[in-house]
Amino acid sequence: MTSITGLSRADVRERRDRGEINTLPNDTGRSLWRILQANLFTLFNAIVGGSFLVLLVLGYWQDALFGFFVIANVAIGVAQEFRAKVTLSRLAVLNAPRARVLRRASADGDGEVAEVAIADVVLDDVLALSAGDQVVADAVVLEASGLDVDESLLTGEADPVPSPAGRELLSGSTVVGGSGLARVIRVGADSYASRITAEAKQFSLVGSELRDSIARIIRWISIGLLPVGAIVVNGQMQAVGGWEVALSSGAWREAVVAATASIIAMVPQGLVFMTSVALAVGAVKLSRREVLVQELAAVEGLARVDMLCLDKTGTLTEGGLALDGVEDAPGAASGEALRAARDAALACFADDRDANATARALGERFGARGGSASASAVDPALAPSAPSVAALPAIVARVPFSSLRKWSAAQLADPAGSWLLGAPDIVLARVDGSAGDGVAVDATLTRCRELAASGLRTLVLARSSAPLTTAAGDGADEHGVIEAREAALPAGLEPVAVVTFRERVRGDAHETLQYFREQGVSIRIISGDDPRTVAAVAREAGVDHVGDGFDARQLPEGVAALDDVMGREHVFGRVSPEQKKAMVKSLQRLGYTVAMTGDGVNDALALKHADLGIAMGSGAPATRAVARLVLLDGQFSRLPRIVAEGRQVIANVERLAKLFLSKTVYAILFAVVFGALLWPFPFLPRQLSIVDGLTIGLPAIVLALLPNARVYRPGFLRRAARFCIPSGVLVAATVIGVVAYAYAVVDAPADEVQTTAVITLTLSALWVLVILARPLSRVTLPIVLAAYAGLVVVLSIPIAVDFLQLASPPPTGLLVVAVGASAACSLALEVLHRLIARATR
Repeated sequence: MTSITGLSRADVRERRDRGEINTLPNDTGRSLWRILQANLFTLFNAIVGGSFLVLLVLGYWQDALFGFFVIANVAIGVAQEFRAKVTLSRLAVLNAPRARVLRRASADGDGEVAEVAIADVVLDDVLALSAGDQVVADAVVLEASGLDVDESLLTGEADPVPSPAGRELLSGSTVVGGSGLARVIRVGADSYASRITAEAKQFSLVGSELRDSIARIIRWISIGLLPVGAIVVNGQMQAVGGWEVALSSGAWREAVVAATASIIAMVPQGLVFMTSVALAVGAVKLSRREVLVQELAAVEGLARVDMLCLDKTGTLTEGGLALDGVEDAPGAASGEALRAARDAALACFADDRDANATARALGERFGARGGSASASAVDPALAPSAPSVAALPAIVARVPFSSLRKWSAAQLADPAGSWLLGAPDIVLARVDGSAGDGVAVDATLTRCRELAASGLRTLVLARSSAPLTTAAGDGADEHGVIEAREAALPAGLEPVAVVTFRERVRGDAHETLQYFREQGVSIRIISGDDPRTVAAVAREAGVDHVGDGFDARQLPEGVAALDDVMGREHVFGRVSPEQKKAMVKSLQRLGYTVAMTGDGVNDALALKHADLGIAMGSGAPATRAVARLVLLDGQFSRLPRIVAEGRQVIANVERLAKLFLSKTVYAILFAVVFGALLWPFPFLPRQLSIVDGLTIGLPAIVLALLPNARVYRPGFLRRAARFCIPSGVLVAATVIGVVAYAYAVVDAPADEVQTTAVITLTLSALWVLVILARPLSRVTLPIVLAAYAGLVVVLSIPIAVDFLQLASPPPTGLLVVAVGASAACSLALEVLHRLIARATR
């Protein structure tokens, strides 16, 4: 045990040497090198990047334009994860920049208060605590004078906790009243706040159907490229006279370029890039609405959520108390004079400069003389009946509120007598004749219990004709009012009024919860507070719930039993941080996609394991760092807008995926068919780049950003396959047929075959764009028309024709065949997709 005078410099140095200092570990996931490895060394990048390097080495830089997508995808992936790493590295539960400790200059000197950095606090240091200080390490109270600690960010319990000598204080809690000394018993990684957030500090990506589906597609394609690529390379070598001729004559270079073109055409390089663009634009739009997106994929997350778990304190509520009502105590005397005296007494409690949060809430209705308790905004429900207290009555003596006493008192000069405000069971306790009429007391206590059972915080106002007891050592303030610190309850107390308080529910909570109910999203209220209080707040916020909340201390241990409770109950109180995590995982086992909101350290684990974590901007730094979305202004009403952005992203990316993957399907068929038939591949990489730009690239930029409020439906990959496979097959069949005609019937030279193939592919693929761009609007119609016009422009500009190595002008006969075949393909696509749409309604 350390002495009450604190540690000496030698003691501090000894503990530092042993490593008993208050520094926190900073292991926040992968290093920058490992991030680069994970994003750079992939099968996808190996194939696409390898093809890019091959063309550069061979001198065909004009055909290597697709390399941009490799660079962009790697840059976006690295930047996203590194940004998350930097954010997590700042994870800290403690806000206080300095701590106050008792230190001795010498071994036998007296302790003096010194300010030190949080990291300089060592084991056994004595913290000097007063109102507003944060507890920077786990400690045990040595001395206390009315010490009250707010642990809501750690436990979810909204009420300040009395902390007498011997009680343990947790790092991350805040002193809200009184003062005291506490000895540090755990530092650094051993502290409660560090242990509870250690799991939250590990890096992980948010669950994303878009990212997972696209990654799966790319993995399948990348694996399929190896055998398909072998077929293509062999076909191109055979098309120029066989391997021996190709290697000896140098024709292998053209064969390699053609093979590269067919391989690259199969890879949807732009899909990941455009998905990232759509997510990034959504994140920027949300940031303008005070929503910070910490990971791009989180933009789509809430659109998929069908279970929303809400913390009460700081999420549904604003964190403060509001006056609910004042009613006459049962059996109490009545009359205007008594009510005026009652209101004057309540005004005295509200105007006390040392009033606690409960007494300050009286200022909404009883603020007087412009005192500190006067509310700047009166509750509209109370305003019509709010009394006009012109001036406070003269106060002779007062007893400040103490969490140990659980009451405060004021002795007035006129009308003479003592008034007490406090916990009913304490103020009306029949000890030494302090309580008056037994019938009135019993009736008042019964009424108080009824109100408390509904979740309201209940106090009783009582009066006595006896004065407050004061002692010679009691001080007086500047107005001569005696501050009695150790006064006892006066005799003959009579209940006058029952005063109730409620937590202040956010004004936007009811409307926001109503929106989610209409969208089919289930709601669970999960809090560390009293189940009755949680249930009352839930009802006020619009949750359809009868009775008290479920006490989480009664939660079963078994997985199956816990799942049964989570499927049945909707409102929970007294939930520990570990239980919040277990409850989230239980809901996920039940098949829900879970979003969790919160603002305290006790919410950090649940936010980490939820499918989507949402933190309030005013919450603990640990919670903000681990969450995927942060509501910077704490406005709960931002959530519907996030849903709308997520829906837009999912719907538009699904449309883009159908566009890109249709191209992948016909590109694979091109590679297999031309490779197997040993025909020269009818496209150069640069020619495919211009076709992609007209049919996919430029239109995709617009399609990715279109408004789209379609409700999310699972099965993104299945719907994409149902569209793109038949589309790709029809387009491939059309182009292969035209190329076969050009080779076998016309025996056209290579540049004319390539020109014909480019025209056929562009016109056929553009009808896929037409289908996906519907309903055609003043935004999408010009894009479609511009794409068709773009083909005419490209074929009309000599420099473009020369760069693309096209025939100029294209042969009339082949041009007619290309246009006719493309028209037939467009008609077939139209009929096919109308049939598919009708079958899937």
